[in-house]
Amino acid sequence: MSCYTRHLKDIIAEAGIELTPVNRKLVDRAFHRIVGVEYKDCPATWKKLKPELADEQKRRELVQKLRDALR
Repeated sequence: MSCYTRHLKDIIAEAGIELTPVNRKLVDRAFHRIVGVEYKDCPATWKKLKPELADEQKRRELVQKLRDALR
């Protein structure tokens, strides 16, 4: 699991997702897709996700996108 996901525990919880060994990779891949970064480029993914956390509206949108991505 990517190191940036430790900073996203609140986002993951707000999306109603419980991280498990089974779904960790799926969640990581979902974040990559959401920000449009090729999988396994974790620094670039975090760079795009980090500003989303500072803006409340963007944060809510990120939570919804994560929910949608994992349905």
